[in-house]
Amino acid sequence: MDTYGGGIEREYRKRKKTPPLMALSMGLLGLNALFQLYRHHTTPQWVPASLAACYLLLAAQMVVYMRRGRTLVGARGITARRAVTERSRAWQEIYDIRAEPVPNAAQSARKWFTYLYDTEGRRFVLPHMDDWQLDDVPAEVAALREAAARHRGAAWERRPEVEARIRRRAGHRKAWQRAITGGLIALGCGFLLWVVLLFTRDHVPTLLLFLWLPLGTFAVLAALLNWRWESQVPLELRQP
Repeated sequence: MDTYGGGIEREYRKRKKTPPLMALSMGLLGLNALFQLYRHHTTPQWVPASLAACYLLLAAQMVVYMRRGRTLVGARGITARRAVTERSRAWQEIYDIRAEPVPNAAQSARKWFTYLYDTEGRRFVLPHMDDWQLDDVPAEVAALREAAARHRGAAWERRPEVEARIRRRAGHRKAWQRAITGGLIALGCGFLLWVVLLFTRDHVPTLLLFLWLPLGTFAVLAALLNWRWESQVPLELRQP
């Protein structure tokens, strides 16, 4: 059962503690949101209960990810293990491994992530190959690429057709991200309107403001932004 061999074995896992300021900020924000909802008796019980359940699930997922998550590198390829799932690629399927900076990252947030790109232009993040766990992420990625060169059976070279797939998927990913941002903004505006209506009306449309408004905003933006991006992609690249 020589799954990993040939002198390339690496395991990237949690070795350093999560910055306490980040963990504390997330905890206080979540608790404050729940407190603000519970203190208003006009709020339906399902609203704070649902938010509490989501918050607990996210916290549990983060705890499990920090303990179980890791990136395994071996002679056959790379496996990214998350909280409950795994994604693997053989070296022949791996197009590139890139350390990418995070634009406008907060002081306590990660500044670098490492992504695996396959030959179809898809990418996924490699757990714990970031500046929270590594002192020099670009240098570590460069060393990994050098060690992996002979296992791939090909040089690390740019291919125009794969780069085009990467750009296309990046455009769609950006469209989804902006749609999510728009939905969150709609949720924030709905929350502000909900607070105002608490003092001006007897019946507040909580379900509309907290669920249907952000979901509708997300759906409309996702459809429009993805259509706009796809319309700019050449016909020969529109096949999955």
